[in-house]
Amino acid sequence: MSQEESGISRTAIWVAAARAIGAREPDPAIRNPDGLAESLLGDPSQLPLKHPVVDALSQRYELAMQEMEVASLVRAMTERTRFIDQALERAVARGITQCLIVGAGFDSHAYRCRELLAGVRVFEMDRPQTSAFKQRRVDAALGGSPPNLTYVAADLERETLAGALARHGYDALQPTFIIMEGVTMYVQEEPLRATFRFFADHLSGSSIVFDFATRAMIDGMNALDINKIPPAARPQIERLLDLFRNEPWVFGIPLDTEREFLAGLGLELHEMLTVGSAESVRRYLTRADGTTMGAEAYEKAEAFRKRMQEQMLAAMDPAQRAQAEAAMREQARQNSYRIAEALSRG
Repeated sequence: MSQEESGISRTAIWVAAARAIGAREPDPAIRNPDGLAESLLGDPSQLPLKHPVVDALSQRYELAMQEMEVASLVRAMTERTRFIDQALERAVARGITQCLIVGAGFDSHAYRCRELLAGVRVFEMDRPQTSAFKQRRVDAALGGSPPNLTYVAADLERETLAGALARHGYDALQPTFIIMEGVTMYVQEEPLRATFRFFADHLSGSSIVFDFATRAMIDGMNALDINKIPPAARPQIERLLDLFRNEPWVFGIPLDTEREFLAGLGLELHEMLTVGSAESVRRYLTRADGTTMGAEAYEKAEAFRKRMQEQMLAAMDPAQRAQAEAAMREQARQNSYRIAEALSRG
């Protein structure tokens, strides 16, 4: 099956595969709750993506999680999914009547959260080809969609976001929970600002959860010279760059300006978390016995990173070394990937 036949982006497959692997975690306290991702993906051998995380679908969980390229993505998607699920539970508790999933891809909330969303009208929005493929997979894997779900197949180059949603019965005057998972980094700044403004005008009590890269991360990816990457790390970086060449990241929010950025669009930052931070690992990846998901692979990767750093610093005098170490720490801080929930002021 080609990508054109499926109509599904390769990054959508990439992240859904990571959710599927995370759903195999033995400890239910930190397990990725997306137990339907694997069913929606179907046969891994038929997926239009060759990548270690797709190969890992055919491996035992313990073996797959020893590979850092797999473990790092599984960890990040587990944090992301659990953050969104908790925000959704809070939104339902405060009385939302609509849930909108933008760029739905393989999102499974409408199916695995049927009981939670029983009194909520759910909309899945995506490109027509993607939406059609998703519906075929839902029919084949799950036997059909829940009655409260509406698919919004829209080409936003031909119609407005508001018009496409209204055409399917979406009501911006209803309290709504909006999920924009894996979306913001693929949208140019002005269209993204317009989208956030549209959601900011929703009825008070509405909120939007979204993940995003920092501008430094976007700039760094665009300026990356593969020849300057240590040979041992090049295959992973090359696979990442291959994904981003086809579906490039184009927008990031400057670090530590998120609150002001959202306020300028009529939204109030409610909560924000840096994916992979000590707090996110404690909250979402730490088992009762104190061990963490993917710890073995993560520790190996950290040791490799430190060896590479030491090689770079070895020839420097103490003053140069201190300056270089400070620059590396700041670069790591700047290259953040975050997830946030913002509240409508409508």
